[in-house]
Amino acid sequence: MEERPGAVTFMGNPLTLLGPVVKAGDKASDFRVVDNELKPKALADFAGKTKIICSVPSLDTPVCDTETRRFNLEAADLQNDVVVLTMSMDLPFAQKRWCGAAGVDKVITLSDYQDRSFAQAYGVLIKELMLMARCIFVVDEYDTVIYVQLVKEITDEPDYAAVLDAVKSIL
Repeated sequence: MEERPGAVTFMGNPLTLLGPVVKAGDKASDFRVVDNELKPKALADFAGKTKIICSVPSLDTPVCDTETRRFNLEAADLQNDVVVLTMSMDLPFAQKRWCGAAGVDKVITLSDYQDRSFAQAYGVLIKELMLMARCIFVVDEYDTVIYVQLVKEITDEPDYAAVLDAVKSIL
């Protein structure tokens, strides 16, 4: 598996990402994750929709909490053919509990704890932590990646406006 030393940092300390560099124009890779009810989900489950896919280290951290709440608010203003998926290694039970406590009802949280399928296919698995890096992928209804934003410093929030502009450019 491809290793990318120093691809991201955590509090200034370099970390290694495992997996390929995903770029705009690439065909989105399939993945196998589970939803909050432990039901398997794959890319095909969101066929025909524009997908904002957010990978985060853990919903139980301040920046991931802020990011997911922000995308939940933004999702309310997006068209019905756009879904926001947040991927993490958090257990599905923890994701469900967090969403309930945070009032997050528009973002679909998915767990990659079983296979690390998404994390490896999308090149966001942090070797040293076995968590996901903060990255946003916008994937169109034909499953083509149209935008990627890898947040270099894990403790930083993404550029929300740039993500939303990418989505609006294809709607």
